[in-house]
Amino acid sequence: MSTLTLYGNRFSGHSYKVRLALMLGDVSHEYRHVDLAAPRAERPDDFRAASRWDEVPALVVDGVAMVQSNAILQWLAESEGVLAGRPGERQGIREWLGWEANRIGLSVPNLRYYRRFASVPAEVEAWLELRTCADLAVLDAQFARQPFLLESGPTIADLSASAYLWWLDEAGLSIRDWPHVAAWLERLAALPGWQHPDQLMAPDIPD
Repeated sequence: MSTLTLYGNRFSGHSYKVRLALMLGDVSHEYRHVDLAAPRAERPDDFRAASRWDEVPALVVDGVAMVQSNAILQWLAESEGVLAGRPGERQGIREWLGWEANRIGLSVPNLRYYRRFASVPAEVEAWLELRTCADLAVLDAQFARQPFLLESGPTIADLSASAYLWWLDEAGLSIRDWPHVAAWLERLAALPGWQHPDQLMAPDIPD
């Protein structure tokens, strides 16, 4: 049996999507919380050795490190069979993962970050909000047609696209404005083993 160690952070939706996939796939692993508030040089040596760019998440499988959340999700789907969809859906999954990385995986985390943890000029914040709303409109239209991103049911693409939406209120927006997205999140939350990121990603010992 492989030994898996996941390094993540409690505020990181990119870490959350990977750990949620591990939980939903019933893949045994150890989770290690990384305090990203600590200077890079002061972060644990084992994490820095595992993370090529000193970012979370990083997954170590039998001593081999992997980085980038969507790449890790693809490995879990292809190697462990986690939420892999039907054989013919692999390209659709890749496309949604690429969309997430360029669109909602950029817009929502940054809007949330600047409204909760930092600040930017008003015009930058306004641009991020417009982009976020456009991305949510894309998802809302998709879920008006079918329950999940792929026809077969929930896949790693759904975990990726939803990861930061559990904190949408922290970005100053209400999920109720996109009812089909809200219903999709409810379907994901009903999956056996699902947990909200505030619970799943909490460190064993408070920072």
